Amino acid sequence: MSHKTVVSVAGGAGYTGGELLHLLLNHPHVHLHSVLSQSKSGLPLSSAHPHLDAETDLVFSQTLPHSHTDVLFLCLGHGRSAQFLGQLPPGTVRHVIDLSRDFRCTNEGYGRLFQYGLPELYKEPAAYEEHLLRAGNVANPGCFATAVELGLLPLAHAELLNQPVHIHAITGATGAGALPKDTTHYAWRSQNVSVYKAFEHQHIPEIEAVLSTAGKQPVPPIYFVPLRGGFSRGILASMYTQSPLTAEAAAALYKEYYKHHPFVHVTEKAISLKEVVNTNTCKIHIEKHKDMLYITSVIDNLLKGASGTAVQNMNILFGWPQTTGLQLKPVVF
Repeated sequence: MSHKTVVSVAGGAGYTGGELLHLLLNHPHVHLHSVLSQSKSGLPLSSAHPHLDAETDLVFSQTLPHSHTDVLFLCLGHGRSAQFLGQLPPGTVRHVIDLSRDFRCTNEGYGRLFQYGLPELYKEPAAYEEHLLRAGNVANPGCFATAVELGLLPLAHAELLNQPVHIHAITGATGAGALPKDTTHYAWRSQNVSVYKAFEHQHIPEIEAVLSTAGKQPVPPIYFVPLRGGFSRGILASMYTQSPLTAEAAAALYKEYYKHHPFVHVTEKAISLKEVVNTNTCKIHIEKHKDMLYITSVIDNLLKGASGTAVQNMNILFGWPQTTGLQLKPVVF
């Protein structure tokens, strides 16, 4: 195993952790050394993730090994990642990829620099790679933020995002995490839709900061209404803003921006969630209605919105093709 990259995962018992473990166990360049969980310590990974039963006999542990770890993925709750990182013995971990929001807006902590981890942040992949390698650590984006940012980045980059943006985005139950809550209970969630945190969602500052940086100007007002859907996974973001662009011109702009990014596809056909569920893909569709440019984007919240992008960032850090270990089939039927 010495020729493989040694990785560990802290907080591996949740939905995001389960997706990440499956990707890492099947990655050709990775040796999954240890998986930490306080609640599952000593139990096999399959105790939390039955789908891993045939893939590994690893058990959850309480602490990191004393040996060197090339990449540590943090799948801990918000606020806990920073706490965990502060307790790490110096020199034991080379790179940290944090899937919480602890370092998305601060960019640094405990002597480490963090790059905001959206690989499509720049039109040219080399620009993102340069920033990522300089930082060496990743603050993975939020799931709603990923869907919205990918839907608006080309406009911001071209300095054409000048008018208020209205967004409705619906997410599946896994977006709320594995711990039971009233709004994730099957009897409540099934065949149900509800609005929550309208205009106040925690991802709004993240979205504003990214789009402002991309456009090198203050971002216009963003009116974001998140919804809970009665399905397991996926996010559909529906966005509109005033624009002089025709649908054809906007589609051409988007295709040019994303032409070197393997996981974002701009399509002329209307899109639906099942086309991307179980993949690291984002699909985008653009229409024009009167003076409004209407954009829809769809992602899998656990993959492109979390674990898939985390692995994509690891691939970039080590100079592997971005698609390594991420060529996944969507669950379309």
